[in-house]
Amino acid sequence: MKVLISGASVAGPVLAYWLERYGFETTVVERTPALRHGLGGHAVDLFGHAADVVQAMGLWDEIVAARTMIEKLTIERSGAKPVHVDLSRLYAGMSDRHVEILRGELTRILSAADTSEYLFGDSITSLNDDGDGVDVTFEHNAPRRFDLVIGADGMHSNVRRLAFGPEESVRRHLGGYLAVYSTPNLFGLGNETLTHQSINRLVAMYGVRQTGQARAAFLFRTENELAYDYRDKDQQKALLAKEFRDYGWRVPQLLEHLEAANDFYFDAIAQITLDTWQRGQIGLVGDAGYCPAPAVGGGTSLAIATAYILAGELAVNGPDGLRSYETKVRPMVDRSRAIGPKVMGSIIPGGPATLRLLPWAASVVPKLPTPIQRFIWSQNAVGKALGSEPLPTYAASPGSPATPVQ
Repeated sequence: MKVLISGASVAGPVLAYWLERYGFETTVVERTPALRHGLGGHAVDLFGHAADVVQAMGLWDEIVAARTMIEKLTIERSGAKPVHVDLSRLYAGMSDRHVEILRGELTRILSAADTSEYLFGDSITSLNDDGDGVDVTFEHNAPRRFDLVIGADGMHSNVRRLAFGPEESVRRHLGGYLAVYSTPNLFGLGNETLTHQSINRLVAMYGVRQTGQARAAFLFRTENELAYDYRDKDQQKALLAKEFRDYGWRVPQLLEHLEAANDFYFDAIAQITLDTWQRGQIGLVGDAGYCPAPAVGGGTSLAIATAYILAGELAVNGPDGLRSYETKVRPMVDRSRAIGPKVMGSIIPGGPATLRLLPWAASVVPKLPTPIQRFIWSQNAVGKALGSEPLPTYAASPGSPATPVQ
């Protein structure tokens, strides 16, 4: 069976890896050139079922070796003493296996493990599903036919737009925005994340040990959704500079390097709210189908776990696996959708009470005994979303069908 996957960030390479193992003929198309995969992107967290999946792929040790190694969080606020958080104890209280890694590093490791055909620097322009397969045209490559097409191309999914309709009808804005870019390590940051919080805004920076640079991250709330082109980086930089031009703290030094940043990322903290992730021979996985919201929803771990399940269900059930996959992942997705609004209410303080409470809670929880932390985590929305449902297991050898392991 021939499968085309659009997107080579996280869900795409994981899905391709498992489909190749189950004997599918897999092609991955990715808009960006291969050379852009590296140390870019914000730091993301892997835990819960995502850790199980990458362990089964034989990649856990490599991912751990590439981790950020950030061990300390310092939270500053105007007129208050800094609060210091031991992240190693906090993570240990969350899970036996937790790792923070730059998204670019994770993408590099996942893609290198996959033997699929990759079409970099290209994109799908049309999809024609006739019930038996999908005829696909590309911007650069010749037209081809596939048995299935899977969109793993992020919140602004091209496949979703072509097969399910415009993004505006399925996007739920949560009232915030995230921006990330690299800067020189202006403040000598090592294994520390330094943040400054104020009402409706947060600034963070951390060192990138592989490059000697630092990464700056900005989160802010707005009453109304901003009007901008998500592909226009200059427009987005101007929006960010306007929002933080009077912020003070160390922000003026960070903004001095905004214009020159060539890895700038800016996007809304929003969810994708589709009720179904398959239409005929076309399916969606990860942020393309059910983005729980950047920075606040655990989307990277969700993408890894659900891509693994999709591959297993396709291997067991053929094209009908799109429907069984949807049934299997729905509880996980529904719980993940509940995360973003709750986290938004705490990570970006909406008022004075939250501005006081969050740093206090962040410093106290890691000091609790690990069993108590684990219990708290198990009752947390993120913990429930990515750990409460058993992860299906599938047995397969290369070139042979998969069967569920009982």
